[in-house]
Amino acid sequence: MTQLSETVKELIVKARIISFAKWEQSHSKAAIAIFQAADDAFRYLRDEDLLQITTLSADNSELIPVAVLLRDRATEIVDEAREQVLATDPEIIQPGGGLYPPERAQACWRDFWHFLRCITYSIAGGHTEYTNPTGLHYMNLLYQELQVPLDAMLLGLKSIKAASLKRLPAHQQETLAPYFDHLIGQLATFQIRSGF
Repeated sequence: MTQLSETVKELIVKARIISFAKWEQSHSKAAIAIFQAADDAFRYLRDEDLLQITTLSADNSELIPVAVLLRDRATEIVDEAREQVLATDPEIIQPGGGLYPPERAQACWRDFWHFLRCITYSIAGGHTEYTNPTGLHYMNLLYQELQVPLDAMLLGLKSIKAASLKRLPAHQQETLAPYFDHLIGQLATFQIRSGF
């Protein structure tokens, strides 16, 4: 495994996708603390977390079953997204490809899992605009530093959206698309640094 530079290690710590700063109008401090604790631990919301959130913020509970479904199907959703990326660009994991060696590919698939994790928070919280501008700035710098293939990451995120929505009833798909589109739009603004 390649040793990470100090710059990369610092950027990893600062690269946070989600922010709960604007959720005070819809959620109590106690509910926000539950979301924040899950994000700090880089884990999906547990059933007991969601039960507490529902109790604390009953007005925002109608989409919680969707967050549960996506959480419970996260592995297969991420697997489908990975398969889509590999079907589109099979060379990407070969020597010379953007996700070679295998550790780079594993980091990419792990990011897909985290993308979906953050989207489930936004769905459970009922906020379609949920990203952290500062955290995404550092994520952009991290992706530049590591020369992450942005086209593959964007395709993966779009594939996560497709794989997630197809698991939901048609009447919910239109309601839920903006939760995915927000992060897709943010990632699409990332800059690719040219040169090696």
